[in-house]
Amino acid sequence: MRKRPTVADLRADKGRGQKTMLRYFTLDEAAAAEAAGIDIASVPPDLVTDPRYRQAAPGVFSMTGKAHPEAGTPDDYLRFCGQMLQGGADALYCSGSLQTVEYLAREFIPVVGHVGLVPSRATFTGGFRAVGKTAQGAIALFEECRRYQDAGAFAVEIEVVPVEVATAISTRLDILLWSMGAGPGCDAQYLFAEDILGENRGHLPRHAKVYRNFAAEYDRLQDERIAAFTEFRADVASGAFPEPRHVVTMDPDQHEAFLKGIGG
Repeated sequence: MRKRPTVADLRADKGRGQKTMLRYFTLDEAAAAEAAGIDIASVPPDLVTDPRYRQAAPGVFSMTGKAHPEAGTPDDYLRFCGQMLQGGADALYCSGSLQTVEYLAREFIPVVGHVGLVPSRATFTGGFRAVGKTAQGAIALFEECRRYQDAGAFAVEIEVVPVEVATAISTRLDILLWSMGAGPGCDAQYLFAEDILGENRGHLPRHAKVYRNFAAEYDRLQDERIAAFTEFRADVASGAFPEPRHVVTMDPDQHEAFLKGIGG
């Protein structure tokens, strides 16, 4: 069994290559990530606190969290963080204010922030589009990452940011940068399992790469499911099911006694 990294381990590895990071949702995916040697994962609260999760993924550094609109007050956030850490999480995602990040970090919560294209804050950066493509915007991103570092966050997700900007920030700050569409100059490369596996039937993000076509396999399995159900229905209608091997019969003497017992 491999050793699960700590925050200290991840910090010590900064500048020594990139980690791999996934967003996944099931125990099967967690077990696959463990077997594949994935380093970091972002998982829903109900998965990371499932008693079976650490059996499936004992070596994956696992972050969980809530977007700030559903997290409540800083005190609510802190209680949630405590529950998650006790339940099996290694770190907590926080898209809330820097004041909230600092509040959590002061209580020794391993906090991960979010910069660039942050879905819950996208209205402030022009919607679902790249962030930091101008010098002014890039400087603002650098300052935001520095403020996260000063607030006590040990990492930030950096999403859909020009590669030059993310690389420059990563080399100038100690905070870990986990890249989703921000290039190879960061400390981890982050993709969704549903994109890697080809399960996403909607818009495929530009930064995503498809390695398998699970959607086609699911379609094939559904066709087989329908065919099997149809054949079953036809067998029942024709009398082909059940066959003698599918039922239990009585000893003839017992059958005769049974019929006599109920009046022939």
